[in-house]
Amino acid sequence: MAIDLAGRKVMVIDDSNTIRRSAEIFLEQAGCSVLVAQDGFDALSKLIAFEPDIVFCDVVMPKLDGYQTCMLIKQTPQFKHVPVVMLSSKEGLFDRARSQVAGASFYLTKPFSKDALLGAVRDLT
Repeated sequence: MAIDLAGRKVMVIDDSNTIRRSAEIFLEQAGCSVLVAQDGFDALSKLIAFEPDIVFCDVVMPKLDGYQTCMLIKQTPQFKHVPVVMLSSKEGLFDRARSQVAGASFYLTKPFSKDALLGAVRDLT
């Protein structure tokens, strides 16, 4: 059963081209408008113009990690209500707790399935 998420604006921040591309394909097939960024600085420079409904953010990235990126998004009044989903290959309790402290709404373990990704968009937007 296909999930229709037409009109949802989704930003995907990940330094892995493979992760960015697969998320982009899954989301576009479901009708989302997608903008990708390769790191936190790249994302922050695109955020205001795109105004996403939800952000998926990798935890481990060069320059500005996912926790810092999430906190900066959440500290911006215009985006404090936008759900941020952390993406990580780590399943530990510490990492999940740190994501919540940073302001994340949800935590998704990589590699994620198409259903998990689309389910997060459906449930959080």
